[in-house]
Amino acid sequence: MTGPAIIIAIDGPSASGKGTIARKLAAHFDFAWLDTGLLYRAVGLAVIRSGSDPADIDAATTAARALINSAMITKSFTEAELRSDIASVAASKVAAVPAVRTALLQFQKDFCTHPPEGKKGAVLDGRDIGTVIAPQAPVKIYVTASTKARAERRFKELQQKDEHVTYAAVLKDMEERDARDVLRVAAPAKPAEDAVILDTSNMTVDKAFAEALKITRQKLG
Repeated sequence: MTGPAIIIAIDGPSASGKGTIARKLAAHFDFAWLDTGLLYRAVGLAVIRSGSDPADIDAATTAARALINSAMITKSFTEAELRSDIASVAASKVAAVPAVRTALLQFQKDFCTHPPEGKKGAVLDGRDIGTVIAPQAPVKIYVTASTKARAERRFKELQQKDEHVTYAAVLKDMEERDARDVLRVAAPAKPAEDAVILDTSNMTVDKAFAEALKITRQKLG
């Protein structure tokens, strides 16, 4: 690969559609893709596996450093485990710990500047990609949607997995997670000043991707 890697930063709250958009953009441009949320889910699950509370600062920090040092990151858990609601809630708790974010920071930055497999670019989705991980990214999109729309999407997703959940519980968890993400001291979830806001509340997956692709092409020239 010649020249610096092209970075596409996709941020936004849970169930906004950012992950699907990021994955599709990576496939379209043949770029590497990193769902940074899985890193925090892995840390959260590691804390639970150790018998501790994900909100425990020391336990969360220890788990994050252990995963990074072992180079296992998300490989310690199955895809189903990482995508579970338990992992989602745990992730938002460990993500509020500054030391956890510091432990995972360099891994994400390295992924941006040196995409695996010699790819020419990288697409990362999370909550602080455009503000902290890759503020130099030429493409920054903040994908959002109403809380109601996101809760409905998450509820349907969990129902398909046969998880015993109610819409009311999903909505409550989402509101609590949004509050933790926005109010945390370390890298609070917010759009980068130069990010393009993409509201997917009333969009299909295809429409949302088409809009994101249009924005990306405009930014890359």
